[in-house]
Amino acid sequence: MPQHITVVEYDPQWEELFKKERILIKNILGENAIEIYHIGSTAVKGLCAKPIIDIMPAVKNIAETDLAASRFENIGYEYLGEFGIKGRRYLRKGGDERTHQIHIFQANDTFNIERHLAVRDYLRTHAADASKYGEMKKRLALKYPYDIERYCDGKEQFVKELEIKALLWYKNSF
Repeated sequence: MPQHITVVEYDPQWEELFKKERILIKNILGENAIEIYHIGSTAVKGLCAKPIIDIMPAVKNIAETDLAASRFENIGYEYLGEFGIKGRRYLRKGGDERTHQIHIFQANDTFNIERHLAVRDYLRTHAADASKYGEMKKRLALKYPYDIERYCDGKEQFVKELEIKALLWYKNSF
């Protein structure tokens, strides 16, 4: 059965779910983990989202992450390797009705790490853009409840423009 796309109002429990999962991930990655970030829409207070917790660990050595694949599988994750983004390790939990996604990057992959943090932080501080994004996601989820490709295609242009604005803002803020 294809993934059912639902977009719901912000849930304060998402932060707690992240914190619990962060502990499990830190225990698996150990000293290789430099930082573990909550990213994506569930990391933005007030933003509606698909109820999937996105987590981004930054690690010293991405190859060491592959050695921990079975430990991630033991706590319910599918370990899918790069999965379309060079240098990333992607994991998901919950199958078609996933609850968590992990995007692991090596710490020196500043491009990918910064773009995720920039979008998160931009949406946290720009309520009008966050609201516009949330409304668009709701409309797309209603229109394509079982078609993740069309859902993603429908928000692609907005997300590309958002990422450009967010990166400019992020670089000028620090």
